[in-house]
Amino acid sequence: MQYLQEIFEKYEFPKRNVKSYVEVTDVESYSNLRLPIDYVFYLENYFGIDQFIGVEFIKLWSLEEIIEANKSYNIVEELYRTIGIGTNGSGEFIGIEIDPYDNVKVILSPFTDLNSKYNTEIGTSFADFLIRLDNKIEWFS
Repeated sequence: MQYLQEIFEKYEFPKRNVKSYVEVTDVESYSNLRLPIDYVFYLENYFGIDQFIGVEFIKLWSLEEIIEANKSYNIVEELYRTIGIGTNGSGEFIGIEIDPYDNVKVILSPFTDLNSKYNTEIGTSFADFLIRLDNKIEWFS
C-alpha cells in the first residue's frame, strides 16, 4: 500500500475528509462482487480524479458515482463479474473484472459493445494499474 499511497500523493488525489453517504458494501451488494482491498482503500480515502497519470488520461469515479455510472452504461448487468470504476475519456471504461477464483484484472473496454472479448487488461490489480500508469507504460504498447 505504501507505493499506492505515494502515487496518490504524487498526483494529488483529493483526500476524502467526510464520510460518504454511499458505503463500499452498497457497491459490493449492487455488483455482487467483493472489491479488492487496494481499490477499497482508494474508495474510502479519496475522491475521484480526472487527469493524466503518466501518458494516459483517466477519470476514476468516486464512491458516490460508481453505482449510478454502472447503471447508466449497464456494465454490471451486461458483463459477468465486472464493475466499471472510471473512463479514459475516449469512449472506453476502466473496470475491475474478478474471475470465479477471485483473480483480479483491471480492464479497458468500449462502452458501445459490452462484450468481454473486447476487454484489454491494463493491470493485475488496482495498485498494478496505477503503478503501470506512473511508470508511463502505455496501454496498447
